[in-house]
Formats: sequence, C-alpha cells, structure tokens
Amino acid sequence: MGNLIEIRWHARGGQGAKTASFLLAEALIAQGRFAQGFPDYGPERMGAPIRGYNRIDDEPIRLHCDIEEPDIVVVLDPTLIATENVIKGLVNGGKVLVNTKESPSAIGEKIGLKDGKVFVVDATGIALEETKRPIPNLPMIGALLRISNLSDIESMVSIVKKKFEGKFKQSEIDANLRALRRGYDEVKG
Repeated sequence: MGNLIEIRWHARGGQGAKTASFLLAEALIAQGRFAQGFPDYGPERMGAPIRGYNRIDDEPIRLHCDIEEPDIVVVLDPTLIATENVIKGLVNGGKVLVNTKESPSAIGEKIGLKDGKVFVVDATGIALEETKRPIPNLPMIGALLRISNLSDIESMVSIVKKKFEGKFKQSEIDANLRALRRGYDEVKG
C-alpha cells in the first residue's frame, strides 16, 4: 500500500456520519485517489450509536473490514465520549476531531489522549445557524479537510453541489456550503 489513511467516525443515527463518509470518499475518488466510505451500525434508528469509516490511498485498497487502528477519529456527538472509548486503537500521533464548544485541552483530558492531537469545532452550532437543522456532518467534513490535508475545500464544494442539485432548493445548498466552509475555517486545535 502507498499512504493508507484510515478514519473512524463516531455518531448517532441521523447526524449524517454515513453521508459524510460517502461524500468524503466521492470527493477523493473524483481527485484520482482510491477511497472507501462505509457505515457500521446495528438496528437503524435515530439516535442509536453508529460508526462510519473511510480508507484513502494513492493505490488500490484491498482491505474490506472495519477500521481498528484509525489515523483520525471524528466524533459528531460528544456525548459518546462518556459511553464509548472513541480513541480505542488510535495510532500514535493520531488526530481526534470532536464536535463541541469545549477546548481541545478539555476534550483531550476527557478522552485520555496521551499521544496525538485534539481538534474541536462547534459543528452543531454552525449547522443550526446556517441550515437551521442540527446535522453537523458538513461542518465536520470541512474541519476534517482542514486538519488532514486530504483534499482542498473546493473539491468538496463541487461534490456537495453535484450531490445536492435537484434534491434541495438552491438556498438549502448554499446554506450547506456555508456550513462546510465554516467548519473548515473555525476548527481549533
């Protein structure tokens, strides 16, 4: 394998983690990289804990299993920190991105991160301000792009436009794009 990067998403049903992992994979594939985006969840219901995964590489990816040792962990619902070991298996020097108003150091202390870096963004706040809905996935994608250098923001903007065209009104698409860009601009770590 070339430069395999593995990402594990922690969320609750309805927060858009599945969509986020699919959008990220699509954007990277459109740039000529190899990528996978897939969910893992039990009984589908709103609010139930779910996980999403991404694998990204410059060469074909032959792995087709859950991600046990992620390079990056993305937490869309900070309440999961109290009930799950979200950093389980995180590689040394890995990155953790959390949707919260709390500081990176406060989150690092809560999750017990010893070797790695914590980033935070108020993705739910951004989503509510821009889209009027508490779905934090697009601001989290923006923040993830900023901390990972996986892709430039404009590639993701074009994928979101393409995926949302015809499904949403232009004003809703614009609101989602603002949320995406704000996540990119407002992440702290």
